[in-house]
Amino acid sequence: MPNTNCIYNGHLISLYEPAISFTNRAFRYGDSLFESIRYSKGKVMFLADHIKRIKLSMTILRMNVPAEFSTPNIEALILHLLNENSISSDARIRLTVFRNDGGYYTPDTNDISFLIETEALETEGYTLNQKGLWVDVYAEIKKPISKIANLKTGSALLYVMAGLTKKSLKLDDCLLINENGHIIESISANLFVIKNGALYTSPLTDGCIEGVMRKQILALASLNRILTFEQSLTVNTLMNGDEVFLTNAIKGIQWVGQFKNTFYTNRQALFFTEQLNNLLK
Repeated sequence: MPNTNCIYNGHLISLYEPAISFTNRAFRYGDSLFESIRYSKGKVMFLADHIKRIKLSMTILRMNVPAEFSTPNIEALILHLLNENSISSDARIRLTVFRNDGGYYTPDTNDISFLIETEALETEGYTLNQKGLWVDVYAEIKKPISKIANLKTGSALLYVMAGLTKKSLKLDDCLLINENGHIIESISANLFVIKNGALYTSPLTDGCIEGVMRKQILALASLNRILTFEQSLTVNTLMNGDEVFLTNAIKGIQWVGQFKNTFYTNRQALFFTEQLNNLLK
């Protein structure tokens, strides 16, 4: 049966093997980091950027980075796991890093363990959603701006609460705001606004996740001579925009159809999706 294996600290094990204890620090304190990575058409997409980000995040959290934690080594493990799980087409890969057991809030050690999981995806390549997303602001809890705000950590209760609100309001996604009231991202994506052909997105100093796909879109915009601005976004910014779209490493781009009483087109979202798919050729 496919997708029954994972890799724990470099070793192939069954998903059902009890390798992680109840004293695991990711479980107890959210003392962990993760990357969601896409595999498409034989390529582990943007892996060097994912590994660079998680290693930098580990350094910020004072986790020890093992010498073998390199892009070639992780790529080899991912490809091995995909083969063992009989996944030959597109897949979602999750790489989780957590500090080893010991201590309460204060860790006994800064050594880490890591886990790689795979999940088959139904679509090949990056596919733009046919129907635009309906989104609104989640304002109940504001995201603090700090040195860990840009990191993808296992401490995700803010995103969980936003997800519950999305579900209860029957929205497609919720937009998060920071302590200054600026819109910074969605539950699982970075946020872009198009106005008069220019591209706008939140600066990292506003506390959004430092997304790998965000980085690719900014690079593609520069390559195609599209004017880009990293500046604080407000409700008015979105309502005055021509397009709004969300980006993450798995889905690529998802265009927003409606925010409050404003409706959007998807021309630029379609253009960037085509540019992403060109990278798969």
